[in-house]
Amino acid sequence: MTKARANSQHGDSGLLASAIGGALIGAAGLGWWLLSEAERRRQALRQRRSLNLSRLQEGAREGEVGELRPLLDSELQQKVRELNRAIEDVRRQLECLNPQD
Repeated sequence: MTKARANSQHGDSGLLASAIGGALIGAAGLGWWLLSEAERRRQALRQRRSLNLSRLQEGAREGEVGELRPLLDSELQQKVRELNRAIEDVRRQLECLNPQD
């Protein structure tokens, strides 16, 4: 019986090693897939931006911005809000440095 027990323990450790090896290979495969998906999405985003930029440049040459106009307007409004907030922050900081008597 001791020989059967030794074989069972050896088989259990082999099974454990196989399971750990499989988990490592699976994790590596998942990591590779996630990285390749992220790169694919980055490239798709670059292509969309490039396409939007080329449309904008063509529209500017032809005098038509077309469907990009609302996008540009909302981005411009957002930038104006950010600048107004920054100006307000600087104004407050200056008031704190130089209190008026």
